[in-house]
Amino acid sequence: MLSLLDTFRQQDWRVIYASPAEKSIHRTDLPARGIEEVTIRLNCASFDDYIRQLQPDIVMFDRFMMEEQFAWRVEKHCPEALRVLDTEDLSCLRHARHQQFKQTGLVALEASDKLLFSEHAKREVAAILRSDLSLMISPAEIELLQRRFNVAPQLLHDCPFMLPELTDAQISLLPQREQRHHFVIIGNFRHAPNWDAVLWLKQQLWPLLHKRLPEAELHVYGAYPPPKATQLHNPAQGFLVKGWAEDAQEVIRSARVNLAPLRFGAGLKGKLVDALAAGTPSVTTSVGAEGMAGESSWPQPVADIPEHFVEQAVQLYQDASTWADCQQQGFNLYRQRFSFEQHAEALIQRLTAIKANLHAQRLSNFTGAMLRHHSMKSSQYMAQWIEAKNRREPPND
Repeated sequence: MLSLLDTFRQQDWRVIYASPAEKSIHRTDLPARGIEEVTIRLNCASFDDYIRQLQPDIVMFDRFMMEEQFAWRVEKHCPEALRVLDTEDLSCLRHARHQQFKQTGLVALEASDKLLFSEHAKREVAAILRSDLSLMISPAEIELLQRRFNVAPQLLHDCPFMLPELTDAQISLLPQREQRHHFVIIGNFRHAPNWDAVLWLKQQLWPLLHKRLPEAELHVYGAYPPPKATQLHNPAQGFLVKGWAEDAQEVIRSARVNLAPLRFGAGLKGKLVDALAAGTPSVTTSVGAEGMAGESSWPQPVADIPEHFVEQAVQLYQDASTWADCQQQGFNLYRQRFSFEQHAEALIQRLTAIKANLHAQRLSNFTGAMLRHHSMKSSQYMAQWIEAKNRREPPND
């Protein structure tokens, strides 16, 4: 999100970040980046007045729930505004894989049509079809939308992480392998795939790893650790739950190997990209590696079976040659796949082209127009009903 906002600011555009969410203590200082902050309300006509006066040229919705909430109001009051959906990841795929995993207990890269064609998917794909353009972080998800849901290519744009350049000077300052110790896993505990990864490590993977490498420790980092996570802390087993990391790059740089045993999920994995920049090789699953290298193969160890995962982790930890080769390939991938300049330029060109031919774009998307007609009415009536209900009911003390 920050990369997208910075991309827009680089065009000398006026950028406004409007959100109904409570402000987190960990939030970024957006005004310092030249970005205005505005608080908006759900199911409230005050947004109509705000957007009517603002008359933006482009509106971007942060995931499909925000498109559902606000797109009909934007279309009503700013019909010429380009509407862009930032999917972050294809959440209906993540949910389908989660259900697949619950049924099998195995790494869920695929999902049956029954699980994939869910109510969740109907809402998310409808939002994609209603929008003028949807930003997709993974080429695997673009392919799935086209193959399984018949979404037209002109509605989708490949937009992976857009990251700062990694220079040789920066690489030279990274710790050498001999200065790095232990394993690390990092990820928000409120994200179901991350919590499952920690449990899989605790219950199955780490006991096998610790038996092979008794001197090694696993450092578990992540925001919002619940009591059930901190209770897993066990120094005798080398399983150390550290919680919030003040500097994610620092804790990844200090580790020799990054573990990302994800059994379900979607999108690209920030923890793996952070490890690339830190020069810390990773072991992950097929779910973790999906889409990370674009159309190429992920250049570091991948394993879905516990014994294979542990074997790869042990070899990567002990073998200096394997470690160095994985680190260098990681640097190469970071530079080739996640260039800010390359992807920012491509995004601005795409937005500019669609904006210049907006009516033609919309005429070619009759399904989207039909969905906007019907869902706009249902969303409008539901929002107005909630607003009227809120006016009648006194606020809770």
